[in-house]
Amino acid sequence: MRTITFIGNGNMALSIAKGLKENYKIEVVGRDMNRLESFEQTLGVTVDKYLLDDFDISEKTILLCVKPNNIEQIAPILKGKAKVIISILAGTTISKIANYIKADGIIRAMPNLAASKSLSMTTITGELEFKDDSIEILSAIGQTRWLSSEKELDIATALAGSGPAYLALIAEALADGAVKQGLKRDDALAITRGLFEGFGAIIQDIHPALLKDGVMSAGGTTAAGYSALEDGNVRASCINAIESAYNRAKELA
Repeated sequence: MRTITFIGNGNMALSIAKGLKENYKIEVVGRDMNRLESFEQTLGVTVDKYLLDDFDISEKTILLCVKPNNIEQIAPILKGKAKVIISILAGTTISKIANYIKADGIIRAMPNLAASKSLSMTTITGELEFKDDSIEILSAIGQTRWLSSEKELDIATALAGSGPAYLALIAEALADGAVKQGLKRDDALAITRGLFEGFGAIIQDIHPALLKDGVMSAGGTTAAGYSALEDGNVRASCINAIESAYNRAKELA
């Protein structure tokens, strides 16, 4: 079984590891052994655990999951040259990673938290030599999409990487709206979860505009609610959210 080495043990690393653990051997590298042990317990499988001090990355497949501003700190204590580095660091360019860590190839990827359910929408770019390999690995946690440039990846990060937070806000707001009108909180949350599960399946096969038109009959309840959303500039706010997140990715770079 192929080994994937995680450098970093935060929430996203754990989510990805949950998706990979059935098909790959996991080893994890971090600063604190107690946190590494917690990572292992939460993951529910035995992993090889190492502290960062003088860790040898030679010929390893690395999933780089540290915070973007930590790369300068960890790079000097990594020894050797990795086979491939798959980085999920937002806004951190391939050239910057290459300046700090040696590897035969570098890939940038942006999964999201649905990786823990093997339902991530992961965007990928980088050196073509490692395209198929990175797609094979990351397909274990959901859908993948290869993009032609790092600019496109940064835009996709604003959409798919940050998107779960935006959808969570919408889900919470819709449930709150139902509670405001008199629905019990537990019922509102259960119905919202069912709504998102069904919508996720339907949207795979139909354009969003056609789906909207199919639900919204003339003078009906959906039309009234949709008009309220337009009054609140929800569409413009979503567009602006992608722009703001993309601009932040460029700042990080």
